[in-house]
Amino acid sequence: MGREDKYTIEPGANLSRANLKGADLTDADLTGANLTYANLRRANLTDTDLTDTDLTGANLRRANLNCAYLCGANLTGVNLSGANLTGANLLFANLTGADLRGVDLTGANLLFANLTGADLRGANLTGADLDGADLADADLTGVDLTGANLLFANLTGADLRGANLFGANLFEANLSAADLSGANLYRANLYRANLKGATLTSAKLRGANLDNADMTGAIRMGIKMGGASLTGTIMPDGSVHK
Repeated sequence: MGREDKYTIEPGANLSRANLKGADLTDADLTGANLTYANLRRANLTDTDLTDTDLTGANLRRANLNCAYLCGANLTGVNLSGANLTGANLLFANLTGADLRGVDLTGANLLFANLTGADLRGANLTGADLDGADLADADLTGVDLTGANLLFANLTGADLRGANLFGANLFEANLSAADLSGANLYRANLYRANLKGATLTSAKLRGANLDNADMTGAIRMGIKMGGASLTGTIMPDGSVHK
């Protein structure tokens, strides 16, 4: 079937390994469906309800998931490279090891989502809500996180080289051992953030709020911190900034 064909699918349906390439599933109710290893490449899933759906290993490359509901969905190991997820709701979604290269997640809701080990290189997360999200060991190289909410997010060991975190909220975020080389953190909120052992080489922290942050053992060669707030900050050498 071509992209113009419309599918009708019952909630909770078993569509494991189904070929739905290019399918039009706009506004469909796929709540609790089994779509493990299904081929949904270039499928139109605009406004589709995929709440609690199992999409483990599915191919969603270049799929349109604009404003789709993926609350609690299992997207472990899913290929979403080049997909459109603008405004999508991924609350508590499991995206462990997912391929999210070049994905547009502008304004997406990723509260408490599990993105452990996910590949987000080149993704657009402008204005995304990642409050409490787990991004441990995720690849965020060159990602645009302008104005993103990363409150309490876990970014332990994450690769954020060259990432744009302009104005991002990293309040109490865990960035221990993260690589922030060349990252833009201008005016970012890093209040009480954990930056122990982080690499900050050539990072831009002008105007950032680092009050009470812990930078113990951080590497900061060539760092630019003009105008940064450092009240109570634990510096790399262990001293406390007054």
